[in-house]
Amino acid sequence: MQLPRRPRPALLGAALVLALAGTSCTTDGTPNGFGTPGAHGLRDPLFPKLGNGGYDVSHYALDLDYDPAAHRLKGTAEITAKATQDLSAFSLDLSRLTVDGATVQGEQAAASQAGTELTLRPRKDLRKGETFRTVVRYSGEPGRLTNADTDQEGWLRSEDAKVSVAVGQPTGSMAWFPGNNHPSDKATYDIKITVPEGQTAVSNGELKTPPRTRNGRTTFDWQTREPMASYLAMLAVSDFKVWRSEAVAELADDEETPVRKVPVYAAAEASMDAPSLQLRQRIPEMMEWAVLNFGPYPYDSIGSVVLRKGDVGYALESQTKPVYSGITGGGNSLEDAQLHEIAHQWFGNSVSPKSWRDMWLNESFATYAEWLWDEDHGGASAQEQFEEAFEDDRNWAFPPAAPPGPANISDHPVYGRGAMVLHKIRQAVGDEPFLEIIQGWAADHRHSNASTADFTAYVDERTDKDLSDVWESWLYGDDQPSTPEG
Repeated sequence: MQLPRRPRPALLGAALVLALAGTSCTTDGTPNGFGTPGAHGLRDPLFPKLGNGGYDVSHYALDLDYDPAAHRLKGTAEITAKATQDLSAFSLDLSRLTVDGATVQGEQAAASQAGTELTLRPRKDLRKGETFRTVVRYSGEPGRLTNADTDQEGWLRSEDAKVSVAVGQPTGSMAWFPGNNHPSDKATYDIKITVPEGQTAVSNGELKTPPRTRNGRTTFDWQTREPMASYLAMLAVSDFKVWRSEAVAELADDEETPVRKVPVYAAAEASMDAPSLQLRQRIPEMMEWAVLNFGPYPYDSIGSVVLRKGDVGYALESQTKPVYSGITGGGNSLEDAQLHEIAHQWFGNSVSPKSWRDMWLNESFATYAEWLWDEDHGGASAQEQFEEAFEDDRNWAFPPAAPPGPANISDHPVYGRGAMVLHKIRQAVGDEPFLEIIQGWAADHRHSNASTADFTAYVDERTDKDLSDVWESWLYGDDQPSTPEG
Protein backbone atom coordinates (compact mmCIF):
# COMPACT_ATOMS: atom_id res chain seq x y z
CA MET A 1 0.00 0.00 0.00
CA GLN A 2 1.59 3.28 -1.07
CA LEU A 3 1.02 6.29 1.14
CA PRO A 4 -0.54 9.39 -0.44
CA ARG A 5 2.00 12.13 -1.00
CA ARG A 6 1.62 15.75 0.02
CA PRO A 7 4.13 18.09 -1.60
CA ARG A 8 5.65 19.29 1.34
CA PRO A 9 35.32 4.19 31.81
CA ALA A 10 36.60 5.89 34.92
CA LEU A 11 39.48 8.31 35.55
CA LEU A 12 42.28 6.85 37.74
CA GLY A 13 43.54 8.61 40.83
CA ALA A 14 42.28 11.00 43.45
CA ALA A 15 40.50 14.28 42.74
CA LEU A 16 42.78 16.82 41.11
CA VAL A 17 42.53 20.37 42.43
CA LEU A 18 43.76 22.98 39.97
CA ALA A 19 42.90 26.24 41.73
CA LEU A 20 41.43 27.44 44.99
CA ALA A 21 38.03 29.06 45.40
CA GLY A 22 38.15 32.83 45.56
CA THR A 23 36.89 35.77 47.50
CA SER A 24 34.07 36.17 49.98
CA CYS A 25 32.57 39.21 48.22
CA THR A 26 31.76 40.12 44.65
CA THR A 27 33.29 43.20 43.01
CA ASP A 28 30.26 45.35 43.93
CA GLY A 29 30.50 44.36 47.59
CA THR A 30 27.63 41.86 47.55
CA PRO A 31 28.42 38.90 49.83
CA ASN A 32 29.35 35.80 47.88
CA GLY A 33 28.05 32.35 48.80
CA PHE A 34 24.37 32.78 47.86
CA GLY A 35 24.40 29.83 45.44
CA THR A 36 24.33 26.07 45.84
CA PRO A 37 26.09 23.40 43.74
CA GLY A 38 24.35 22.08 40.65
CA ALA A 39 23.28 18.46 40.76
CA HIS A 40 25.64 15.68 39.71
CA GLY A 41 23.54 13.87 37.11
CA LEU A 42 20.06 14.61 35.80
CA ARG A 43 18.48 11.45 37.23
CA ASP A 44 17.69 10.03 33.83
CA PRO A 45 15.58 6.88 34.33
CA LEU A 46 18.24 4.72 32.64
CA PHE A 47 21.42 6.79 33.06
CA PRO A 48 20.95 8.74 36.31
CA LYS A 49 24.53 10.05 36.42
CA LEU A 50 24.58 11.48 32.89
CA GLY A 51 24.28 15.23 32.50
CA ASN A 52 24.34 17.82 35.25
CA GLY A 53 21.93 20.25 36.84
CA GLY A 54 21.96 23.99 37.45
CA TYR A 55 22.61 25.30 33.94
CA ASP A 56 21.62 25.03 30.30
CA VAL A 57 24.26 25.10 27.55
CA SER A 58 23.60 27.16 24.42
CA HIS A 59 26.94 26.77 22.59
CA TYR A 60 30.16 24.75 22.55
CA ALA A 61 33.27 26.09 20.82
CA LEU A 62 35.88 23.31 20.69
CA ASP A 63 39.44 23.96 19.53
CA LEU A 64 41.22 20.63 19.23
CA ASP A 65 44.66 19.44 18.15
CA TYR A 66 45.17 15.74 17.52
CA ASP A 67 48.33 13.76 16.78
CA PRO A 68 47.26 10.30 15.48
CA ALA A 69 50.76 8.81 15.72
CA ALA A 70 51.17 9.73 19.37
CA HIS A 71 47.44 9.37 20.05
CA ARG A 72 47.48 12.69 21.85
CA LEU A 73 44.62 15.19 22.05
CA LYS A 74 44.86 18.78 23.28
CA GLY A 75 41.67 20.75 23.55
CA THR A 76 40.09 23.99 24.67
CA ALA A 77 36.35 23.97 25.24
CA GLU A 78 34.56 27.30 25.50
CA ILE A 79 31.07 26.68 26.83
CA THR A 80 28.32 29.30 26.89
CA ALA A 81 25.48 28.51 29.28
CA LYS A 82 22.74 30.07 31.40
CA ALA A 83 22.39 29.33 35.10
CA THR A 84 18.99 27.84 35.96
CA GLN A 85 19.59 28.36 39.70
CA ASP A 86 21.97 30.33 41.88
CA LEU A 87 25.19 28.37 41.44
CA SER A 88 28.20 28.06 43.70
CA ALA A 89 29.60 25.16 41.66
CA PHE A 90 28.63 23.03 38.67
CA SER A 91 29.82 19.90 36.92
CA LEU A 92 30.68 18.77 33.41
CA ASP A 93 31.03 15.20 32.14
CA LEU A 94 34.60 14.31 31.09
CA SER A 95 36.31 10.91 30.92
CA ARG A 96 40.04 10.02 31.02
CA LEU A 97 41.35 13.41 29.87
CA THR A 98 43.22 15.68 32.28
CA VAL A 99 42.12 19.25 32.92
CA ASP A 100 45.03 21.68 32.67
CA GLY A 101 43.10 24.79 33.70
CA ALA A 102 39.64 26.36 33.79
CA THR A 103 38.03 29.78 33.97
CA VAL A 104 34.46 30.94 34.55
CA GLN A 105 33.56 34.45 33.42
CA GLY A 106 37.21 35.07 32.68
CA GLU A 107 38.45 34.27 36.17
CA GLN A 108 40.31 31.20 37.32
CA ALA A 109 37.99 28.56 38.76
CA ALA A 110 38.68 25.76 41.19
CA ALA A 111 38.50 22.48 39.30
CA SER A 112 38.43 18.91 40.57
CA GLN A 113 38.03 15.61 38.76
CA ALA A 114 36.60 12.41 40.17
CA GLY A 115 35.59 9.58 37.86
CA THR A 116 33.78 11.15 34.92
CA GLU A 117 32.79 14.29 36.85
CA LEU A 118 34.63 17.58 36.40
CA THR A 119 33.44 20.02 39.07
CA LEU A 120 34.12 23.74 38.71
CA ARG A 121 33.76 26.31 41.47
CA PRO A 122 33.67 29.87 40.11
CA ARG A 123 35.42 32.66 41.98
CA LYS A 124 32.02 34.36 42.26
CA ASP A 125 28.71 32.54 42.55
CA LEU A 126 26.48 32.70 39.47
CA ARG A 127 23.01 34.22 39.64
CA LYS A 128 19.97 32.37 38.32
CA GLY A 129 19.37 33.56 34.75
CA GLU A 130 22.97 34.69 34.29
CA THR A 131 24.64 33.78 31.01
CA PHE A 132 28.21 32.71 31.67
CA ARG A 133 31.24 31.53 29.75
CA THR A 134 33.40 28.61 30.88
CA VAL A 135 36.74 27.76 29.30
CA VAL A 136 38.35 24.37 30.00
CA ARG A 137 41.83 23.44 28.77
CA TYR A 138 42.49 19.69 28.73
CA SER A 139 44.77 17.05 27.22
CA GLY A 140 45.64 13.37 27.18
CA GLU A 141 44.97 10.15 25.34
CA PRO A 142 41.28 9.99 24.45
CA GLY A 143 39.87 6.54 25.05
CA ARG A 144 37.02 4.25 24.21
CA LEU A 145 34.14 3.54 26.54
CA THR A 146 32.15 0.32 26.76
CA ASN A 147 28.48 1.14 27.13
CA ALA A 148 25.87 -0.91 28.93
CA ASP A 149 25.10 -3.12 25.91
CA THR A 150 28.88 -3.78 25.43
CA ASP A 151 29.20 -1.66 22.25
CA GLN A 152 32.31 0.48 22.01
CA GLU A 153 31.93 4.25 21.85
CA GLY A 154 33.87 7.37 22.75
CA TRP A 155 37.17 7.85 20.90
CA LEU A 156 37.83 4.78 18.76
CA ARG A 157 41.28 4.36 17.19
CA SER A 158 41.98 1.58 14.71
CA GLU A 159 44.81 -0.85 15.42
CA ASP A 160 46.82 0.48 12.48
CA ALA A 161 46.18 4.09 13.65
CA LYS A 162 44.78 5.00 10.20
CA VAL A 163 41.36 5.91 11.54
CA SER A 164 40.27 7.79 14.63
CA VAL A 165 36.58 8.40 15.15
CA ALA A 166 34.62 9.86 18.05
CA VAL A 167 31.02 8.67 18.41
CA GLY A 168 28.81 9.19 21.41
CA GLN A 169 25.59 7.20 21.73
CA PRO A 170 24.64 7.19 24.53
CA THR A 171 27.57 8.41 26.69
CA GLY A 172 30.69 8.68 24.54
CA SER A 173 31.01 12.42 23.89
CA MET A 174 32.64 12.88 27.30
CA ALA A 175 35.63 10.94 25.93
CA TRP A 176 36.69 13.95 23.85
CA PHE A 177 35.13 17.11 25.28
CA PRO A 178 33.62 18.29 28.58
CA GLY A 179 29.90 18.95 28.47
CA ASN A 180 26.42 18.47 29.81
CA ASN A 181 26.18 14.98 28.38
CA HIS A 182 22.43 14.40 28.20
CA PRO A 183 20.10 14.69 25.17
CA SER A 184 17.82 17.13 27.00
CA ASP A 185 20.48 19.87 26.86
CA LYS A 186 20.98 20.64 23.16
CA ALA A 187 23.34 23.33 21.91
CA THR A 188 25.01 24.69 18.78
CA TYR A 189 28.64 23.76 18.08
CA ASP A 190 31.84 25.07 16.54
CA ILE A 191 34.38 22.25 16.23
CA LYS A 192 37.85 23.24 15.06
CA ILE A 193 40.33 20.38 14.69
CA THR A 194 43.99 20.49 13.63
CA VAL A 195 45.62 17.31 12.29
CA PRO A 196 48.77 16.36 10.34
CA GLU A 197 48.88 17.57 6.76
CA GLY A 198 47.44 14.90 4.45
CA GLN A 199 44.78 13.88 6.97
CA THR A 200 41.16 15.07 6.80
CA ALA A 201 39.05 15.82 9.86
CA VAL A 202 35.28 15.53 9.41
CA SER A 203 32.67 16.71 11.89
CA ASN A 204 29.04 17.81 12.06
CA GLY A 205 27.59 20.64 10.03
CA GLU A 206 29.40 22.73 7.45
CA LEU A 207 32.93 24.03 7.02
CA LYS A 208 33.08 27.68 8.09
CA THR A 209 36.22 28.29 6.03
CA PRO A 210 38.30 26.22 3.62
CA PRO A 211 40.89 23.98 5.35
CA ARG A 212 44.16 25.81 5.98
CA THR A 213 47.63 24.29 6.30
CA ARG A 214 50.55 25.76 8.21
CA ASN A 215 53.80 24.17 9.36
CA GLY A 216 52.70 20.70 8.31
CA ARG A 217 49.35 20.85 10.15
CA THR A 218 45.90 21.35 8.61
CA THR A 219 42.96 22.91 10.43
CA PHE A 220 39.31 22.11 9.68
CA ASP A 221 36.69 24.43 11.14
CA TRP A 222 33.19 22.92 11.32
CA GLN A 223 30.02 24.66 12.45
CA THR A 224 26.63 23.32 13.52
CA ARG A 225 24.07 26.14 13.55
CA GLU A 226 21.11 24.04 14.68
CA PRO A 227 20.84 22.63 18.23
CA MET A 228 22.43 19.21 18.68
CA ALA A 229 22.40 16.68 21.52
CA SER A 230 25.92 15.86 22.69
CA TYR A 231 25.59 12.17 21.78
CA LEU A 232 25.17 13.16 18.13
CA ALA A 233 28.46 15.06 17.95
CA MET A 234 31.09 13.21 15.90
CA LEU A 235 34.64 13.63 14.73
CA ALA A 236 36.60 11.42 12.34
CA VAL A 237 40.24 11.70 11.23
CA SER A 238 41.68 9.67 8.35
CA ASP A 239 42.83 9.86 4.74
CA PHE A 240 39.29 10.50 3.55
CA LYS A 241 38.12 10.81 -0.02
CA VAL A 242 35.31 13.38 -0.20
CA TRP A 243 32.38 13.56 -2.63
CA ARG A 244 30.21 16.68 -2.84
CA SER A 245 26.77 17.08 -4.35
CA GLU A 246 23.44 18.59 -3.32
CA ALA A 247 20.06 17.28 -2.23
CA VAL A 248 16.50 18.53 -1.91
CA ALA A 249 15.73 19.90 1.56
CA GLU A 250 12.32 21.47 1.07
CA LEU A 251 9.75 21.26 -1.71
CA ALA A 252 8.31 24.37 -3.29
CA ASP A 253 4.80 25.49 -2.40
CA ASP A 254 4.22 26.81 -5.89
CA GLU A 255 5.89 26.97 -9.27
CA GLU A 256 7.46 30.37 -8.54
CA THR A 257 9.15 29.27 -5.32
CA PRO A 258 12.51 27.54 -5.79
CA VAL A 259 13.13 24.15 -4.24
CA ARG A 260 15.49 24.52 -1.27
CA LYS A 261 18.60 22.38 -1.57
CA VAL A 262 21.48 21.63 0.80
CA PRO A 263 25.04 20.48 0.14
CA VAL A 264 25.98 16.81 0.44
CA TYR A 265 29.38 16.09 2.01
CA ALA A 266 30.13 12.37 1.81
CA ALA A 267 33.50 11.16 3.14
CA ALA A 268 34.97 7.67 2.90
CA GLU A 269 38.20 6.20 4.23
CA ALA A 270 40.44 5.82 1.17
CA SER A 271 40.02 2.05 0.80
CA MET A 272 36.22 2.42 1.17
CA ASP A 273 35.84 5.07 -1.53
CA ALA A 274 34.90 2.69 -4.34
CA PRO A 275 32.81 0.26 -2.22
CA SER A 276 30.76 3.16 -0.85
CA LEU A 277 29.95 4.66 -4.27
CA GLN A 278 26.38 3.35 -4.26
CA LEU A 279 25.81 4.63 -0.73
CA ARG A 280 26.67 8.23 -1.51
CA GLN A 281 24.93 8.24 -4.90
CA ARG A 282 21.62 7.33 -3.24
CA ILE A 283 21.71 10.24 -0.76
CA PRO A 284 19.91 12.79 -3.04
CA GLU A 285 17.20 10.28 -3.98
CA MET A 286 16.62 9.25 -0.37
CA MET A 287 16.56 12.87 0.78
CA GLU A 288 13.88 13.80 -1.74
CA TRP A 289 11.77 10.82 -0.64
CA ALA A 290 12.24 11.71 3.04
CA VAL A 291 11.30 15.36 2.48
CA LEU A 292 8.17 14.23 0.64
CA ASN A 293 7.17 12.02 3.57
CA PHE A 294 8.48 13.81 6.66
CA GLY A 295 8.45 17.47 5.64
CA PRO A 296 11.24 20.05 5.31
CA TYR A 297 14.73 18.84 6.19
CA PRO A 298 15.76 20.42 9.52
CA TYR A 299 19.45 21.10 8.74
CA ASP A 300 21.74 22.96 6.35
CA SER A 301 23.65 19.95 5.00
CA ILE A 302 23.62 16.16 4.81
CA GLY A 303 26.35 13.61 4.25
CA SER A 304 27.97 10.42 5.42
CA VAL A 305 31.22 9.07 6.81
CA VAL A 306 32.15 5.55 5.68
CA LEU A 307 34.83 3.70 7.61
CA ARG A 308 36.27 0.22 7.21
CA LYS A 309 34.54 -2.78 8.67
CA GLY A 310 35.38 -2.95 12.35
CA ASP A 311 36.52 0.66 12.74
CA VAL A 312 33.25 1.29 14.59
CA GLY A 313 31.14 -1.85 14.25
CA TYR A 314 27.75 -0.25 13.71
CA ALA A 315 25.97 2.60 11.93
CA LEU A 316 25.13 5.77 13.84
CA GLU A 317 22.93 8.76 13.00
CA SER A 318 25.44 11.50 13.91
CA GLN A 319 23.80 14.83 13.10
CA THR A 320 24.11 15.70 9.38
CA LYS A 321 26.82 13.03 8.87
CA PRO A 322 25.79 9.47 9.73
CA VAL A 323 28.69 7.10 10.33
CA TYR A 324 28.85 3.67 8.68
CA SER A 325 31.35 0.93 9.47
CA GLY A 326 31.97 -1.06 6.32
CA ILE A 327 29.01 -1.03 3.96
CA THR A 328 26.58 -3.47 5.58
CA GLY A 329 25.02 -1.20 8.20
CA GLY A 330 25.22 -3.73 10.99
CA GLY A 331 23.42 -6.61 9.28
CA ASN A 332 20.74 -4.70 7.36
CA SER A 333 21.01 -4.02 3.66
CA LEU A 334 23.09 -1.01 2.69
CA GLU A 335 19.99 0.71 1.33
CA ASP A 336 17.92 0.22 4.49
CA ALA A 337 20.80 1.24 6.75
CA GLN A 338 21.28 4.56 4.98
CA LEU A 339 17.56 5.30 4.79
CA HIS A 340 17.32 4.53 8.52
CA GLU A 341 20.07 7.03 9.44
CA ILE A 342 18.71 9.72 7.12
CA ALA A 343 15.26 9.37 8.72
CA HIS A 344 16.91 9.90 12.11
CA GLN A 345 17.78 13.45 11.08
CA TRP A 346 14.09 14.24 11.60
CA PHE A 347 13.32 11.67 14.30
CA GLY A 348 15.95 11.52 17.03
CA ASN A 349 18.20 14.35 15.90
CA SER A 350 15.80 17.25 15.35
CA VAL A 351 13.13 15.79 17.64
CA SER A 352 15.36 14.39 20.38
CA PRO A 353 14.33 12.29 23.38
CA LYS A 354 13.79 13.99 26.74
CA SER A 355 15.26 10.94 28.44
CA TRP A 356 16.89 7.73 27.28
CA ARG A 357 13.69 5.86 28.12
CA ASP A 358 12.19 7.66 25.10
CA MET A 359 14.74 6.05 22.75
CA TRP A 360 11.94 4.19 20.93
CA LEU A 361 10.81 7.56 19.49
CA ASN A 362 14.13 7.63 17.62
CA GLU A 363 14.30 4.05 16.47
CA SER A 364 10.66 3.27 15.76
CA PHE A 365 10.36 6.13 13.28
CA ALA A 366 13.65 5.25 11.58
CA THR A 367 12.62 1.58 11.36
CA TYR A 368 9.17 2.42 10.05
CA ALA A 369 10.81 4.69 7.48
CA GLU A 370 12.61 1.58 6.19
CA TRP A 371 9.26 -0.19 5.90
CA LEU A 372 7.75 2.72 3.98
CA TRP A 373 10.78 3.00 1.68
CA ASP A 374 10.59 -0.71 0.86
CA GLU A 375 6.85 -0.42 0.29
CA ASP A 376 7.36 2.45 -2.17
CA HIS A 377 10.27 0.82 -4.02
CA GLY A 378 9.02 -2.62 -4.93
CA GLY A 379 9.84 -4.40 -1.69
CA ALA A 380 7.63 -5.86 1.00
CA SER A 381 4.68 -3.75 2.10
CA ALA A 382 4.65 -2.16 5.54
CA GLN A 383 1.86 -4.61 6.46
CA GLU A 384 4.00 -7.59 5.47
CA GLN A 385 6.95 -6.26 7.47
CA PHE A 386 4.63 -5.59 10.42
CA GLU A 387 3.45 -9.20 10.33
CA GLU A 388 7.05 -10.44 10.15
CA ALA A 389 8.00 -8.31 13.14
CA PHE A 390 4.95 -9.57 15.04
CA GLU A 391 6.20 -13.15 14.69
CA ASP A 392 9.70 -12.29 15.94
CA ASP A 393 9.82 -13.25 19.61
CA ARG A 394 12.69 -10.82 20.24
CA ASN A 395 10.29 -7.91 19.74
CA TRP A 396 8.26 -8.95 22.78
CA ALA A 397 11.00 -8.95 25.40
CA PHE A 398 9.65 -5.73 26.94
CA PRO A 399 7.41 -2.77 25.99
CA PRO A 400 9.23 -0.33 23.69
CA ALA A 401 8.44 2.63 25.95
CA ALA A 402 9.76 0.86 29.04
CA PRO A 403 13.21 -0.68 28.45
CA PRO A 404 14.19 -2.35 31.73
CA GLY A 405 17.75 -1.01 31.86
CA PRO A 406 20.49 0.89 30.03
CA ALA A 407 21.68 -2.30 28.31
CA ASN A 408 18.32 -2.57 26.54
CA ILE A 409 17.92 0.79 24.80
CA SER A 410 19.05 -0.71 21.49
CA ASP A 411 17.23 -4.05 21.81
CA HIS A 412 14.69 -5.31 19.30
CA PRO A 413 11.48 -3.98 20.97
CA VAL A 414 12.76 -0.40 20.71
CA TYR A 415 13.04 -0.87 16.92
CA GLY A 416 10.64 -3.53 15.71
CA ARG A 417 7.86 -3.30 18.26
CA GLY A 418 8.15 0.48 18.21
CA ALA A 419 7.60 0.42 14.45
CA MET A 420 4.59 -1.83 15.03
CA VAL A 421 3.10 0.89 17.27
CA LEU A 422 3.37 3.37 14.40
CA HIS A 423 1.79 0.90 12.00
CA LYS A 424 -1.14 0.39 14.39
CA ILE A 425 -1.64 4.16 14.48
CA ARG A 426 -1.65 4.21 10.69
CA GLN A 427 -4.20 1.41 10.58
CA ALA A 428 -6.41 3.22 13.08
CA VAL A 429 -6.40 6.71 11.56
CA GLY A 430 -5.83 6.03 7.85
CA ASP A 431 -2.96 6.77 5.48
CA GLU A 432 -3.39 10.50 4.88
CA PRO A 433 -4.07 11.43 8.53
CA PHE A 434 -1.08 9.30 9.53
CA LEU A 435 1.16 11.19 7.13
CA GLU A 436 -0.15 14.48 8.52
CA ILE A 437 0.59 13.29 12.06
CA ILE A 438 4.20 12.30 11.42
CA GLN A 439 4.91 15.46 9.40
CA GLY A 440 3.27 17.60 12.08
CA TRP A 441 5.20 15.85 14.86
CA ALA A 442 8.49 16.61 13.12
CA ALA A 443 7.51 20.22 12.40
CA ASP A 444 5.96 21.11 15.76
CA HIS A 445 8.86 19.63 17.77
CA ARG A 446 11.64 20.73 15.40
CA HIS A 447 14.98 21.22 17.22
CA SER A 448 13.46 20.33 20.59
CA ASN A 449 13.01 17.39 22.97
CA ALA A 450 9.96 15.20 23.40
CA SER A 451 8.84 12.34 25.60
CA THR A 452 6.60 9.34 25.03
CA ALA A 453 3.81 11.16 26.89
CA ASP A 454 4.25 14.13 24.56
CA PHE A 455 3.89 11.84 21.55
CA THR A 456 0.79 9.99 22.69
CA ALA A 457 -0.88 13.28 23.66
CA TYR A 458 0.04 14.78 20.30
CA VAL A 459 -1.49 11.88 18.36
CA ASP A 460 -4.62 11.79 20.52
CA GLU A 461 -5.20 15.50 19.95
CA ARG A 462 -5.09 15.07 16.18
CA THR A 463 -7.55 12.25 15.72
CA ASP A 464 -11.03 11.36 16.93
CA LYS A 465 -10.07 7.68 16.93
CA ASP A 466 -9.78 5.82 20.23
CA LEU A 467 -6.12 4.77 20.44
CA SER A 468 -6.18 3.56 24.03
CA ASP A 469 -5.62 -0.05 22.94
CA VAL A 470 -2.59 0.96 20.84
CA TRP A 471 -1.03 2.62 23.86
CA GLU A 472 -2.03 -0.02 26.42
CA SER A 473 -1.35 -3.16 24.40
CA TRP A 474 1.27 -2.26 21.83
CA LEU A 475 3.26 0.53 23.47
CA TYR A 476 3.11 -0.34 27.16
CA GLY A 477 1.70 -3.86 27.34
CA ASP A 478 3.77 -6.67 28.79
CA ASP A 479 2.13 -9.41 26.73
CA GLN A 480 1.99 -10.01 23.00
CA PRO A 481 -1.51 -9.54 21.53
CA SER A 482 -3.05 -12.83 20.44
CA THR A 483 -3.06 -11.79 16.75
CA PRO A 484 -1.59 -8.96 14.66
CA GLU A 485 -5.11 -7.48 14.58
CA GLY A 486 -5.39 -7.61 18.39
